[in-house]
Amino acid sequence: MDWNCPVSQTRLRQISNDACDAALAPATAYEHTHTQKWNDEIINGVLRSLVSESQTAAPDAKFKFCVNSTIIQHLSDPRSVGSTSRGVGSVDDEKTAGDAAVEGEEELKREVEGAEEGKVGRGPGRRGMHSASGAYWNNSKDGMWSTKWEGGEDKGMDIVVAIMWIAV
Repeated sequence: MDWNCPVSQTRLRQISNDACDAALAPATAYEHTHTQKWNDEIINGVLRSLVSESQTAAPDAKFKFCVNSTIIQHLSDPRSVGSTSRGVGSVDDEKTAGDAAVEGEEELKREVEGAEEGKVGRGPGRRGMHSASGAYWNNSKDGMWSTKWEGGEDKGMDIVVAIMWIAV
């Protein structure tokens, strides 16, 4: 199939990566309470760039764009097992937020040890995900493309950006 998007594949990848980089720069790990904000920033950043570039690249052609951003949490903590979140001066007889993180890390360590002993279904890893899209449209003018942002690996998540364009 011929490439029919008003923006090149190379540029789509760059636009997607730039939007993910900007939205997730301050993030160090997956935090569910931030996912809506991250998705909004990624989607709006991609849309702004697509509209701007498509008007420049093909001023006579009009397109509508649809952008989807999916954030998938890894099952394991991206920090090394055995590291602690306790700060300097923690009080041992009081439970702090750092204690909860340490307890979570201890549970993760037990899961890793269980996986090393061959126990199926335990141990860290990734959540499975499969996504598919379909559309009824004009194949010569409309299309879709997706990419996985590589910067999410060290943050304990995968981000998949999907873009659809429809000629008007």
